[in-house]
Amino acid sequence: MNAGKLGQKASAAVSGYTNLHRKLAQSIGNQILSGVYAPGAILPNEADWCRIYGASRTTVREAVKTLTAKGLLKSRTKIGSRVEPRENWNILDRDVLSWHIAAMNPQEFFASVQEVRKILEPEIAALAAQNRTPQQLRAITEAFEEMRKAKPGRSSVAPDVRFHLALLAAANNALLTPFGVMIESALTNMFEFTSTHNPEPDMFIPKHENILKAVARGNRKAARRAALNLLTDTDQTIAQVPAKPKKPRKSKA
Repeated sequence: MNAGKLGQKASAAVSGYTNLHRKLAQSIGNQILSGVYAPGAILPNEADWCRIYGASRTTVREAVKTLTAKGLLKSRTKIGSRVEPRENWNILDRDVLSWHIAAMNPQEFFASVQEVRKILEPEIAALAAQNRTPQQLRAITEAFEEMRKAKPGRSSVAPDVRFHLALLAAANNALLTPFGVMIESALTNMFEFTSTHNPEPDMFIPKHENILKAVARGNRKAARRAALNLLTDTDQTIAQVPAKPKKPRKSKA
């Protein structure tokens, strides 16, 4: 067998191993975020995980290391892996956030996202009006134009998210940058609902345009006000989400 084929086989083996431990970490992470394993619970030991998933000890160890790095677990000799308190979870980690979103019912998720948006977005818009560069304004404008051209519905979701990420970048505040992961994941999930449930889907275009115009003029107050108006419109749309009972949480201590 030539060196090229050996290299391909080695690469495929590494890829398969990496995917396996990621899938295992995702499965365990989903169970933690959904409350199957509550904070303080001791997880099954290494041998049990191997039996449950048909995985090697090395794969299980790598999955546990991944979850430990994300703040979900703490491992101790002779005790095992214990679920960390919620305040230790790295909720801005892309994986943890996606597991968190999947574990929430839609009404709870949308309400939570809106609370965070009302804290962040008006001031992000105001900072963008103050700090944006010509290149950043162009990025905001391009995202808006893509939104305008998109048909009402799911096709408008991606440019809408890009619009908000471009605003975040234009704020030029390094401490706000980590929120980009949350904005991208949370807004994508939210906009997939609002883009198909807004009784007046075209109305979100002028509301975004008001933000763009205020940022272009460098008017902080107008940018803040326009962002709040957009959030009020979103509140009215998500009010249509039917309430769902919360799933009871259980601990496997």
